[in-house]
Amino acid sequence: MKSNVSVVGAGIVGLTVAWSLARAGAAVTVYDPEPGSGASWVAGGMLAPYSEAWPGEERLLALGAESLALWDDFAAALQPYADGTLITARGTVWLATDDGDAADLATIAAAVGDEDVFEAIRPSAAIRAIPGAAPRIRAAAQAPSELAVDNRLVHRALLTVGAAAGVTVRTETVNAPSQLPGDAVIVCAGAASADLLPDCGVRSVKGEVVRLRRGPTCLPPPTVTVRARVHGRPAYVVPRADGVVVGATQYENDRDLAPRVGPVVDLLEDAFSVLPFLREYELIEVTAGLRPTRPDNLPLIGPVDGRVFAATGHGRNGILLAPITGARAVDMVLNQEVHAWS
Repeated sequence: MKSNVSVVGAGIVGLTVAWSLARAGAAVTVYDPEPGSGASWVAGGMLAPYSEAWPGEERLLALGAESLALWDDFAAALQPYADGTLITARGTVWLATDDGDAADLATIAAAVGDEDVFEAIRPSAAIRAIPGAAPRIRAAAQAPSELAVDNRLVHRALLTVGAAAGVTVRTETVNAPSQLPGDAVIVCAGAASADLLPDCGVRSVKGEVVRLRRGPTCLPPPTVTVRARVHGRPAYVVPRADGVVVGATQYENDRDLAPRVGPVVDLLEDAFSVLPFLREYELIEVTAGLRPTRPDNLPLIGPVDGRVFAATGHGRNGILLAPITGARAVDMVLNQEVHAWS
């Protein structure tokens, strides 16, 4: 008998879960009053498990690496439904501006523990890989297998491919997941999951992101994602077809989405300190989003109560973890298999 599944949340994670279930034979309805309006819209689109590694987060690193390995096939399946190129960069180059930042890079490298996927390189080699980079770099590293995608194109493609697979999207607010119809209900509501599942451990961590557009006389965007540690503060510059995304601030927040001047100015100054030519780009957008973060930074993918399941709490790694989350949603809902964290 065909399973009927309700999915709460039409961000990239929710739509990936819905599409994965539909491809596995389920009838899927997605509920979201404003599809793609949350973190999926604001994100930079980095698929960077190694760059995000940190001591004590080995399980998150393993999960991220597993999902990164799925992304080329995932993107290839989505690309025919997209109105632009989904993958915008292959490879990450890290730049550190002082001794403290260089020590942080060494900590990341030690947490990864594999020079094939994250390795220190000479600052001169990093500068050659990034035309226009500032010449005074204390240390550098690279993660050649990491990717970046245009998150907004990915979201639109998921809406289109889901519809082609029979997924229905209803722009309705859900207050009680257990009251939705179907054999199973999966909550993929990002930061709003805390309201729907009070015991899920999700809290909101705010992040501001700036989008810049290349002018006709400016240097082109880098061909790799550029990440930096500038006096202890992290920053990233992610290529887009017409410019870059610069991100991101990070601080605890009670769902206030108004961008703050001070953190945004600091963010831009940090980006300019490593890529000075970005000063000539056009400022086209400043937005803020709420990362749905759990205490251990691992997502909650599993049963909650009866026929209610969760696939939420992905923090800063939602887009990266979308393919593996979709696969595990199929396992837990249709195959009645729940994966233990390794």
